[in-house]
Amino acid sequence: MSDRVVRSPIEVVSSIGSTNTELLARCGRGEAVREGSWLVADRQTAGRGRLGREWYDGAGNFMGSTVVALNGGDPAAHTLALVAALAVYETIAAALADTRRLMLKWPNDVLWEGAKIAGILLERQGDTVVAGIGVNLARAPQIDGMATASLADMGVHVARDALAQELAHQFAVCLALWRGSGLVEIVSRWIARGPARGTLLSASVPGEGAVTGRYAGLGPDGSLRLSLADGRERAIYAGEVAMIAGEGDD
Repeated sequence: MSDRVVRSPIEVVSSIGSTNTELLARCGRGEAVREGSWLVADRQTAGRGRLGREWYDGAGNFMGSTVVALNGGDPAAHTLALVAALAVYETIAAALADTRRLMLKWPNDVLWEGAKIAGILLERQGDTVVAGIGVNLARAPQIDGMATASLADMGVHVARDALAQELAHQFAVCLALWRGSGLVEIVSRWIARGPARGTLLSASVPGEGAVTGRYAGLGPDGSLRLSLADGRERAIYAGEVAMIAGEGDD
């Protein structure tokens, strides 16, 4: 891992229901949870992912959460999904000799050869956002309909605590960019690590169903842009995104 890591306060617990739930509860009780601090668990008994999915509790994997205190001049809070994705990407990239098969999928999936290697869940409470992150270090879960991978599958072995320090550093760097560039640099970096333009994607838009189109990058607001068959460009602000079979894997 990088020798440039700036150490952040990292609290490690042996077992907890959910690191996200615990940090949200601490904030709700008015406890001072400093931005940049992390809560990391050896084991989660009630971990959660996006859309209410169970967050896989794999021994040896990374499971942790951190807090972002929103300020008046910050970009839109939901764009922290891009920040978290970039931080995880850079953390994993630091452990790899070859990153060509590592890719981001909007808004915050990190894929290795099309297989999901990390999960991210953001939850907001007032002016606080808790970012929960799971990285498959030692083993990948078996999930119906979804390809998964772990760093160990690639022959890469990273200690959980070393990854925690690198992730804390990368998250702080990306957060500073998010605040300093007004999303410009975050969007630019995300696009450089995302799919090839023209990749066929399907977005399940809430209340509308599937929207299929060719990937056309991100908008300046962080939205996903799809080129539709009729020539129009569509901005997607929320939804599950899948790569169409034959052009990538979900």
